Amino acid sequence: MINKTFKAGIKSFLKYLFAVLFAGFIIYEIVFICRIYFFVSCVIPSDSMQPTLLQGDYVYVTQRIPGRRVLEYDPNNSQKIIATRKKGKRGIQHNDIFLFNGGFWDTLFIDNSLHFIKRCIAIPGDTFYIDNGIYKIKNREEILGNYPYQLQVSNMFDFQFLGVNYNCFPYDSAYNWNIKNFGPLYVPKQGDKIIIDIETIKLYKNPIEYETGKNISIRNDSVLLNGSFISDYIFIKNYYFMAGDNLFDSVDSRYWGLLPEDHIIGKALFIWKSRDPFTEKYRFERFFKKVI
Repeated sequence: MINKTFKAGIKSFLKYLFAVLFAGFIIYEIVFICRIYFFVSCVIPSDSMQPTLLQGDYVYVTQRIPGRRVLEYDPNNSQKIIATRKKGKRGIQHNDIFLFNGGFWDTLFIDNSLHFIKRCIAIPGDTFYIDNGIYKIKNREEILGNYPYQLQVSNMFDFQFLGVNYNCFPYDSAYNWNIKNFGPLYVPKQGDKIIIDIETIKLYKNPIEYETGKNISIRNDSVLLNGSFISDYIFIKNYYFMAGDNLFDSVDSRYWGLLPEDHIIGKALFIWKSRDPFTEKYRFERFFKKVI
C-alpha cells in the first residue's frame, strides 16, 4: 500500500515537473520569437540622454517602427553586414528616440555588438543647423531635442565650455562648426543627387564610401572615387541626424556625422524597469514611464 502511494506520488510529481518545464519552454520560445520579430530591451549605460533617460533605465524598444531589420553577412565579404527591413507600422519622425548600432566616426559599418540610443533631430531631406545653441531645421518651426539644455548652451560664453567637446564634425577649418553654431548640413534621402567637390566631400565622404565600398581621395582640386573623378553622387540610402538630450555629455551626430537608416534597430517606447546603478535601489516611479 505504501509502495503504491509512493509510486503514485512520484508519478504525480513527474507530471507536475514536466508541465512546469514545458510551460517554461513555451514561455522562453514566445519571448525569443517576440525578441526577434517585435521588440528588444536595452539598459541605459550613461547620462547622454538625461533627463529623458537615466543610467539604469531598462527600455522597451519596438522593431515595428520603422520595421524589423534583417541582418545578413555579405557573401562577397564575410566582415560586412547587409541590412534589409520589413514593412513597419510607420517611418521615423522628428524627436523619436531610437536604438541603433555603432560603427561610425572615420568609417561607417554596422557593428552589431555596439548599441546607442539617441533622439532623431533631422530626417532625410532636412537641412539642419544649430543657431547659437538652438537646434533648427530650414523652413520648420518645431522644437527639436532638449530645448532647456539648448538655451543653456545659447547663454554660455566660449570660455565656459571647458571640459566639453566644443568643436564638431567635420573638424575642418573650412566649416569651423561647434556645438553653438553648426551647419547648415543637408541630410540626404534615397535618390538625392548632390554636387561633389573638395568642400562637400568633407561632409559626405563616409556615406559615399559606405554605400559604394570604394575609397575617396583628393587630387589637386578634384575628388576621386577609387581613382575615377566624380562631380556628383546619387545616394542609395536614407540618413539621419541623431543627438543626445544631454548636450554637454553626448557623443552623437554633432561629432561623427550622419547615421544610415540601416543602423537603426527600433523606437524606444517606455521604461519597463529602472534601477539606480550607484545605490542599486529600484526607482519604482520610473516603471512603465512612456519615453517621449
